[in-house]
Amino acid sequence: MTKKLFYDSAYLIEWKTKISKIIEREDGHYIILEETAFYPEGGGQPSDEGTINGIPVLDVISEGEEVLHKMASLPEQTDAECQIHWSRRFDHMQQHSGQHLLSAVCLDLFQATTLSFHLGTDYSTIDVEHPDLNPEQLTRIEHEVNRQIYMNHNILSYFVTQEEVAQLRLVKQPKVTENIRIVEMKNVEFNACGGTHVSSTGEIGIIKLLKAEKQKGNTRIYFKCGYRALGEFNDNARIINALSIKFNTGKDEIIDRIDKWEMEYKQLQVECMALKEKNDKYVAQELLSKQEGSLLTYIFEDKSLKDLQNLAIKLTADNELQVLFATSLENKIVMAHNGSFDHSCGAFFKANLGSFQGKGGGSEKIAQAGFPTWENASAFYEFTRKSFQS
Repeated sequence: MTKKLFYDSAYLIEWKTKISKIIEREDGHYIILEETAFYPEGGGQPSDEGTINGIPVLDVISEGEEVLHKMASLPEQTDAECQIHWSRRFDHMQQHSGQHLLSAVCLDLFQATTLSFHLGTDYSTIDVEHPDLNPEQLTRIEHEVNRQIYMNHNILSYFVTQEEVAQLRLVKQPKVTENIRIVEMKNVEFNACGGTHVSSTGEIGIIKLLKAEKQKGNTRIYFKCGYRALGEFNDNARIINALSIKFNTGKDEIIDRIDKWEMEYKQLQVECMALKEKNDKYVAQELLSKQEGSLLTYIFEDKSLKDLQNLAIKLTADNELQVLFATSLENKIVMAHNGSFDHSCGAFFKANLGSFQGKGGGSEKIAQAGFPTWENASAFYEFTRKSFQS
């Protein structure tokens, strides 16, 4: 049985011990230590990382009473010098202790019991038994949870018997009946938990709620604690400073400037659409003046697929003809008619695009396709033109 040092102290990151067993599996090399402070993944908390005799520990898993360490390679001797990556361990301690406190506050303020916890690489989440927490309620939770941090409650961990458990006001009853580990946040809560935690709420630093969303009739709260919260603040400050410089204004006026910019942009879009509409009429007239036969073809250098589609629809709506347009800007092709011709544009494209590495499709009256190169698009354009030219 592996002696689990992380139960005694979450702050132990260097120790010496011996390798008691080596296990070879299809997915890699594993070793078992006589004593380990490496925390195995469990309870929503990821495993620790670090080294044994300078060799990276890739994963840590718990199997019964043993803790298995997946190694990048096997150590040559049985003596083991172990070291945990402290920044990752302390980050997990901050997030996990922060989750306990956040869950306790949600329960106290809104009777929202925590159903699950996930400690991710960028943020953490809890799912609470509450159909919807509005912004005002989330603000209350965030204010209270940080107030509790500043009160610097001690956080203790110890083992109790099943009989002693009955005397505690546990948030949730433990699944095990022996070796029951309690994490006690003084004056806040008792929780059955096997994870690593800071020694007082002050070490959590700060808890920042990011957002909340509905999740299967409950509410999922996204949050960051400690250094993660500081990183979030620094990222936001950097973005705000960049926007302040871009709009040449103070941070309090950025939203007003963006609203003004958005109104101006929408007005420009309206004006641009009107000019496009006017230009399309001139283009249509010019194309029709050069038309020979029932097929109108043209290659554009500066139009998008959407522009080709709009122009094709306008021309075929008022004229009994077929149009075939290509754009070298996007390697796209459009074909259309008003329904007075026997063939289906979509069916023709579907039957022939594969020979030119094209992808697309459409309906009887209009079809469109894209190609990896202009050479492919141009070849399909010529093939289609010759197929329908009268």
